[in-house]
Amino acid sequence: MDISAFGPLIAFIVVVIVISIRQINEYERGVRFTLGRFTGIMQPGWRLVLPIFQSMKKVDVRVKALDVPDQESLTKDNIPIRINAVIYFKVADASKAVLAVENFLYATSQLAQTTMRNAVGEVTLDHLLSTKDEVSKRIQEIVDKVTDEWGIDVQNVELKDIILPESLKRVIAREAEAEREKRAVIIASQGEVESAENMMQAATMLAKAPGALHLRTLASINDISASPSNTTIWMVPIEVLHAVEKLSEYADFKTGKVKTPGSNTM
Repeated sequence: MDISAFGPLIAFIVVVIVISIRQINEYERGVRFTLGRFTGIMQPGWRLVLPIFQSMKKVDVRVKALDVPDQESLTKDNIPIRINAVIYFKVADASKAVLAVENFLYATSQLAQTTMRNAVGEVTLDHLLSTKDEVSKRIQEIVDKVTDEWGIDVQNVELKDIILPESLKRVIAREAEAEREKRAVIIASQGEVESAENMMQAATMLAKAPGALHLRTLASINDISASPSNTTIWMVPIEVLHAVEKLSEYADFKTGKVKTPGSNTM
């Protein structure tokens, strides 16, 4: 048998095989169609796709970060805000991502935008600012439930920026400033009360000990002398003033201005 007669046929088969080879990377899956019908998922590696009879569509199964553009929305308390987010998802079923939806990236983006506006409209501004994670979780649950039919697994949704009107920012700033001033006044008044209580206790203790006031006077003079100052301060114990007062009353008594020491003048 003359093998050379089969040369053109062998060359044709080799050419068909070469042009039929398709490479699927590790992060991809191939959706194969035979005569227009879905016939299976092709795993990573070199795969044969017969020309004319078969076709293949590659699907990236890596996690994707989809930026949700700014959306204008009204909160539950009728405050207009602008909000944007980022959604992280991946293709869990390549066949559904190709067969169930025309463009799963575009569809997921549009669904995230509408869901975000609706979720923001269900909460007040204060609730939104204080519980962003809770609102993000709510958006993720809704989007993930709908996209399950598309073979999409939504892993996380993060609210990035909440843009408030400038007038509202000024109002919030004034409110925060007033709250800070209120706390400062309360703390200062509490300090005054504690200081007064401590001073009262100190005065009581000094009054009980006869020499305590003298020791405190000497300590005060020592503290003052340590500071370089030209001011001279004379410390007079309160007992000396009491003694002078008694002497004055006694002198008045001797001169007849008062009946007894300590009584009112005539």
